[in-house]
Amino acid sequence: MQGSSVALAPASTPILKRRFCLILSSSSLEPADLAFSRGVSCLQTSRFGSFTPLSARISSSLKCLNQRYHNLKARAGTASVPDSVDETPEPSAAIQTLQLGGMFGLWYLLNIYFNIFNKQVLKVFPYPTTVTAFQFGCGTVMIILMWTLNLYARPKLTRSQFAVILPLAVAHTLGNLLTNISLVTVNVSFTHTIKAMEPFFTVLFAALFLGEKPTIWLASSLVPIVGGVALASLTEATFNWTGFCSAMASNVTNQSRNVFSKKFMVRKEDSLDNINLFSAITIISFILSVPAAIFMEGAKFTPYLQSAASQDSNIRGLCVMSLLAGFCFHSYQQVSYMILQMVSPVSHSVGNSVKRVVVIVSSVIFFRTPVSPLNSIGTAVALAGVFLYSRAKRVRPETKTS
Repeated sequence: MQGSSVALAPASTPILKRRFCLILSSSSLEPADLAFSRGVSCLQTSRFGSFTPLSARISSSLKCLNQRYHNLKARAGTASVPDSVDETPEPSAAIQTLQLGGMFGLWYLLNIYFNIFNKQVLKVFPYPTTVTAFQFGCGTVMIILMWTLNLYARPKLTRSQFAVILPLAVAHTLGNLLTNISLVTVNVSFTHTIKAMEPFFTVLFAALFLGEKPTIWLASSLVPIVGGVALASLTEATFNWTGFCSAMASNVTNQSRNVFSKKFMVRKEDSLDNINLFSAITIISFILSVPAAIFMEGAKFTPYLQSAASQDSNIRGLCVMSLLAGFCFHSYQQVSYMILQMVSPVSHSVGNSVKRVVVIVSSVIFFRTPVSPLNSIGTAVALAGVFLYSRAKRVRPETKTS
């Protein structure tokens, strides 16, 4: 019996080792393939002393699980995220159309009120240089408030940018001053009929300074513009050479500003967005117009106020009207530049031609301006030519690429 017991002892040793290793290999603390290899190595061991301690086996299994966890996490991090999570929903086309229509309506409304208020101010206070400087001053205050309240990012002008903007500001100042001089002597409708000649000078200056040759359709659209303005001028009851030449000169300065801005602001470091460019031009125009107002009309301004005070004139009403005109003056131009950032220049040009019609019709109705049939025909032909010009500009890029 004793011998048999001694003989059974070595045989039981592999069975115990086998059970112990199978228990460890079936544990959920390590992967099956790793446990299987460890179980095989244990079965090949002949002594209990060669077993790895249980704590070390558990620690090794935890390290393996930790490594697999990090691998899965890395794979999940590189997986693509659905586009719907990152992309912010864009407004629908209907909302964008309503927003753009509201901007155009506000542009027209502010322009109508500016021309009405401005004409009423110039009737009572016929000093166009002072009125122009005051309007630029209102715009400057609004721009400073816009930058101070962080409604729009304030640009940092460099010397090269200032050198480019300065001539544009000079042309902008002259253009608005000459328009106000014209409004002092003639009706609002006639001034804007003459200003319908702007496309003619745009094509002329683009050909002279930029080398852009107009297409046959673009040149043909200028014929009704020139003919309509000529017919309206010949039949205008309040025709005045000062008003006519001032409005025509404002066309020259305004369109030269546009052409030169296109020619000079071609370098990326010199360019600004539309709103900041207009803001910088307005501030420089105010600085330029104040000395001109003092030099040209300063001697007349004080006697006027003294006579107005002695005659109990409504100076308060004049100041309120001037403030409203200055507010509308800057606001409609600001909205115009905002629209220019939302649409193409051709669409903006079409909107500008429609604005001209709206301003002429509204001023005729408000001021009850007498209009003869021939004058109406001339104005209509000129405005139709402006619309055709806008349409011709739309097909010009296609003719260049073909």
